[in-house]
Amino acid sequence: MRTKLSQFEYTLNEKLIAGFPAKERDESKLMVLHRDTGEIEHREFKDILDYFDDQDTFIFNNTKVFPARLNGKKEKTGANIEVFLLRELNADMKLWDVLVDPARKIRVGNKLHFFDPDGNELLVAEVVDNTTSRGRTIRFFFTGDEEEFRDTLKILGKTPIPKYIQNIRPAKKQTDPLDEERYQTIYAKEMGAVAAPTAGLHFSRELMKKMEIKGINLTELTLHIGLGTFRSIDVEDLSKHKMDAEYFRINQETADIVNKTKDAKKKVCAVGTTSMRSIESAVSATGHLKAAEGWTNLFVYPPFDFNIANCMITNFHLPKSSLMIMVSAFGGTELIAKAYEEAMKKKYRFFSYGDAMLIL
Repeated sequence: MRTKLSQFEYTLNEKLIAGFPAKERDESKLMVLHRDTGEIEHREFKDILDYFDDQDTFIFNNTKVFPARLNGKKEKTGANIEVFLLRELNADMKLWDVLVDPARKIRVGNKLHFFDPDGNELLVAEVVDNTTSRGRTIRFFFTGDEEEFRDTLKILGKTPIPKYIQNIRPAKKQTDPLDEERYQTIYAKEMGAVAAPTAGLHFSRELMKKMEIKGINLTELTLHIGLGTFRSIDVEDLSKHKMDAEYFRINQETADIVNKTKDAKKKVCAVGTTSMRSIESAVSATGHLKAAEGWTNLFVYPPFDFNIANCMITNFHLPKSSLMIMVSAFGGTELIAKAYEEAMKKKYRFFSYGDAMLIL
């Protein structure tokens, strides 16, 4: 029997969508799901320590969100154009895949100019190709080195807070001074994502220090999240859906720690769907994690045999999204549906800045 997209539909009250982060990272709500019994507990995120012991292992995605949203002006007309950086194609040539808005005004050959807050022109780019209805490939004209170019993007760019968050915020609070810090995990270091690995946003420095003191292993991998993760699924038969590829890297040290934990039959906890997607893209013939680097377009949907992690942390996701579908594959479709109903009754906060779920 084929898994259908319509199995992952639910209706959410918009008031439950989190427009701002919790006051403290580790004080968001935590729902705990026990797969073996179906029990559901309601805790605070910092209580997560109660469920893990010495030599258990957490796997974090250390990708860092870069300031991907630029505001430019079209040559000659001066029309305002938003350019959303998706992926660098060639560092030497400064070629990037981007989304442009409004797309109807942007054609191959157009030049775009980018200015700092004081009105100084810092970058010029030329559109060299069309990729999708809103997608373009652009080439930046820049004579400095890669570090100088990245610094320039930081000056011009804005943190790419999801548009739905801006839409539900009051008109005077479309942006929040805390966004630059809070829409980033505290352990982010590898620049390259256009969206945050949101399950990791709940971890504070204090909590992670307590985890280390308790003897819990904190390991890292990298998966640079692209907009493809959030692209809507438009086929009812999930076996026909194709995920966009995302770059990931798992080093040998992480693989060794995870495999030692797995062999000792301790808990291996994937922090977020991106960590889970990465490790399931790097499984050896013996069912262990292997060091790997490359691109993954793995789409995890029920039924799926998970090889590495035996627990995971995740947020509450959009209905019929690839993220919710993966979580359902791990937690069980019926249990996750029940958990989402419970979350709505208990007024949990949903999506990127929302509350968390621990599945054991």
